[in-house]
Amino acid sequence: MGWKDAFDYLRGGAKRHGVEGDAPQAEDRGLPLGARIGSLVTLQMSPLLRANANGSLVALPDAEDTRILAISQFKLSMAGRLYRYYLAKGDDDDREKFLQLYVDEQGAVKEILYCTQLARVIPTTAEDQDAYTGAAGSGLGDLNFALWRAQLEESGYDAAELATAFGDDEALDFERDVGDPEAGFVAPFTGTETRIDDASGMQGLKQQLYFMPYARRLGDGSKEYLLITTEILQSVNGDARKRAIHVDFVVGIAVEQERLVVQ
Repeated sequence: MGWKDAFDYLRGGAKRHGVEGDAPQAEDRGLPLGARIGSLVTLQMSPLLRANANGSLVALPDAEDTRILAISQFKLSMAGRLYRYYLAKGDDDDREKFLQLYVDEQGAVKEILYCTQLARVIPTTAEDQDAYTGAAGSGLGDLNFALWRAQLEESGYDAAELATAFGDDEALDFERDVGDPEAGFVAPFTGTETRIDDASGMQGLKQQLYFMPYARRLGDGSKEYLLITTEILQSVNGDARKRAIHVDFVVGIAVEQERLVVQ
C-alpha cells in the first residue's frame, strides 16, 4: 500500500492505530531497514540512470552521498508514516538528497523513493502562503501543477541541464497522485516532521508540514514524482525562537527494496 492507498484508507473513515498521539522518534533505533545515523547506503544506479535517460530531473548521487546524515519522521494525516533518510541535508549550499520510505500501519516498508531537491521558495505574502498551504481551497492540492523551466533556471540550473527534461517546452505538467482524479482540489496532508541529526536526538529540527505528491510519466512510461512540501520551522536544536516558512520542490524516483542496502 503506497501513500495513494493510505490516503484513500484514511479518507474512507477506517480506524487508525498509532498515527496520532504517540511520541516522535527520539533516537536512531528501531527504524525501517535497520537504518541509523551514519549507516552506509548502497543503491543500485540503474533505476536512476534509466530515469535520467528518459527525461527525469532527478540528480544522481555524488560519490560522497553514501551515509545517512540525518533521519526524519513525518507524522501526517494519512495511514502509516513517512521517513526520510538524508544523504545530503541541504543546510548549506548543497541540495537535499534523501531516501523517502512509506511504512504502513504494520511497520512494513511499502514504497521507497530516491529524492533530490529541485528548488526552495519563500512565500512572502499572505496570498502566497495561503496558496502553498491550500488554505483557500486552491493551490497546493489542485489536480494539476506546472513546473516551469524559468523557475529552475532561477534556481541555478543551466539550459543544458534542463534540455533533456523540457525539450522545447516551457513547463512540465504534473498531476496530483492522491484523491479523486475528478476532484479539482484535495486538501494537502498536514502534520509534523521531526529530524534528528545525531544518534541521541539532541541535534535536529521540528517543522509543521503541508505535503502533496504529484507525478508525471517519463518517456519510458515510468513515473517521476514531484513532492511539494510547505515547511514551517518550529525549532532548531530545541531553540523555538528560530521560525521560518519555505516551500521545497523535490523530485523522486521509485526504487525496489532489493536494489538498496543499508548497513
